[in-house]
Amino acid sequence: MSGSDGPHIALIGLGLIGSSLGHAFKKNGVTTRITGFARSPETRARARELGFVDAVYDTPSDAVDGADVIFFNVPLSAMAPLARDIMPDVKSGAVITDVGSVKQCVLDEITPLLKQDVHLVPGHPIAGTEHSGPDAGFAELFEGRWCILTPPGDTNLHAVETVAGLWRDIGSDVEFMDARHHDLVLAITSHLPHLIAFNIVGTAAQLESDTRSDVIKYSASGFRDFTRIAASDPVMWRDIFLQNKDAVLEMLGRFNEDLVALQRAIRHGDADYLQTTFSQTREIRQSVIDAGQDVDVPNFGRDLSPKPDAV
Repeated sequence: MSGSDGPHIALIGLGLIGSSLGHAFKKNGVTTRITGFARSPETRARARELGFVDAVYDTPSDAVDGADVIFFNVPLSAMAPLARDIMPDVKSGAVITDVGSVKQCVLDEITPLLKQDVHLVPGHPIAGTEHSGPDAGFAELFEGRWCILTPPGDTNLHAVETVAGLWRDIGSDVEFMDARHHDLVLAITSHLPHLIAFNIVGTAAQLESDTRSDVIKYSASGFRDFTRIAASDPVMWRDIFLQNKDAVLEMLGRFNEDLVALQRAIRHGDADYLQTTFSQTREIRQSVIDAGQDVDVPNFGRDLSPKPDAV
């Protein structure tokens, strides 16, 4: 899709994901016009300075006026109020999509608000960093990453292909999935690991001051990775856990059972059980690498940043 015949895209929310989408769409020339809105006046001003949108408006209704595709890059709890607010100004035939980490709630809450001939194609790019705000965005964020779309079977096919095409144009691999299945899968691959990271780092924060300072001073790579995850946007993750609570609680229950089994093995010195379990987890790690979701290099690839004079 070239810029000369691409759609007018509206980005509602101009933080990490919204700004990265703007940079990516411009880099790949997939749109004729990008308009945007952010709740914060400071974010709107910074977005204008960075130039990843063609125009930034002070209201979401003005930003979506005439847009062919509207991206909701906002916390889950803000999506239904946003849809209700802009719907009178959404043009006939427009497509609404989102980037939220929970999909069934998006379908349940936004579908009843759609006016006739406006289509909803929920989406979730499996990409991000612990940073937030318009300065955190970059065009390559989605390259080689999965974007999962969860439209119901009766969704307009042209709308689905429009959204899928936009993600492919900026380098994403697109997968289609049932919304409830998506929420269950992400509960174990993303939501539960974040919950564990928040808890472990929170435990460290509650330690006595001298112990806490030593934990920070001598933090090993495992703890450092937990702190990176735990630095993610607190509002976004609050909404994720509340909106996907059934799947998260189901996976948390299974995790607790497995954790108790490990606790029992340590207490009773069951070396065979521990070694068998740890061997299985190494196999999962290799499967993740084989699937192209990580690299098999020391320090998780952190030392691979190009030298300043690299071409």
